[in-house]
Amino acid sequence: MESKRQQKVARLLQKDLSEIFQRDSRHLFNGAFITVTNVRVSPDLSIARVYLSFLATPNKELLLELIKEKGKSIRQQLADRVRHQLRIIPELTFFLDDTAEYAAKMDALFANLDIPPAPEEDDEE
Repeated sequence: MESKRQQKVARLLQKDLSEIFQRDSRHLFNGAFITVTNVRVSPDLSIARVYLSFLATPNKELLLELIKEKGKSIRQQLADRVRHQLRIIPELTFFLDDTAEYAAKMDALFANLDIPPAPEEDDEE
């Protein structure tokens, strides 16, 4: 269970990282549309797990590795934005968020199920 402080910091980081990926650093990632879907912050606010979703990208793992390589510059841009709200800028670890793909896969599986109708029972009493 996250504390209110963790939740506030996570929302702040999510908002600012989204702006960094969509406005400031879009040219660094070949114009890929990167969405920050979730941010989880450790209780001491020193580590942030950032979950990303990608659109218009053929190789998601390669893009994730590129983001990890540029992690220090992304953290610096984040520090420039939140330096007056946070004393310590958390270390960023990036992860691929595949929940949308997983949900689509599950929907496809359920759509392909062949469920026979329930047998009708005669209620003779």
